[in-house]
Amino acid sequence: MKTALALLVLAPGLALAQAPDESDFASQRGWMVGAAVAASDSPYVGEGARLQPFPTVIYQGERVFFRGTSGGVHLVNTGTVQVDAVVSARLDGFDIDDLSASGLVANGLDARLLDDRRHGLDVGAGLAWSGDWGRLRLQALTDVTGASGGQELGLEYTLMLKTGAWTSLPNAGVRWMSGDLTRYYFGTLESEVARGVPRYTPGSAVVPSVGVAALRPLGARWSFVGGLSYHLLPDALTDSPLLERGTNGVPSVFGGLSYRF
Repeated sequence: MKTALALLVLAPGLALAQAPDESDFASQRGWMVGAAVAASDSPYVGEGARLQPFPTVIYQGERVFFRGTSGGVHLVNTGTVQVDAVVSARLDGFDIDDLSASGLVANGLDARLLDDRRHGLDVGAGLAWSGDWGRLRLQALTDVTGASGGQELGLEYTLMLKTGAWTSLPNAGVRWMSGDLTRYYFGTLESEVARGVPRYTPGSAVVPSVGVAALRPLGARWSFVGGLSYHLLPDALTDSPLLERGTNGVPSVFGGLSYRF
């Protein structure tokens, strides 16, 4: 998938939905692999609906973990409190050729003067606190590739509910994105402005979200995993000339099968 907001929407460990971690569904260590399909409505000009198949690969060790496009090390893990060092791919890059040239013109942009946006790699730290009341997770990330050079802070609350064979995880969260991050993926760059592109600098932005993930065992080792989410975009982002006019948020849905070793 080449649209921005990939990790807000799909993160197959966002992408394109974030794979639940071991404390959400099970405490077993080991590997989980599978395949899933995600669908989202891209906010970018001319992108429209996107259907994206992707593999799911999850590993949970005593200290090391890997979940799709992110991984890290548990620096502290008491069962109630986790402190992690985190590395996460930011798959928010996109090719200008994938956008609608006529739609960009209608928004005052010439596609020939625009640059592609690159994917990035973030590093940071996470803090999670779990109990019978649910799970609260705080994460801080910064780009280390020089793509955006931006930072992101995220806070998410998840509640685990059991209904028969189903485990569901309703969640609500909010992300703060720095000005460098939003300008790279939603604004116009200095190199583009130098070519005559109108300047657009969104500034920092707060993106709230709600969603639910669900799991149902299908035998001893197979499971169905699915979910849906909605990210509400603030005016600073929806006013971007790279986005479709009238865009308010990004809905997404995913589903797939996984096998635990």
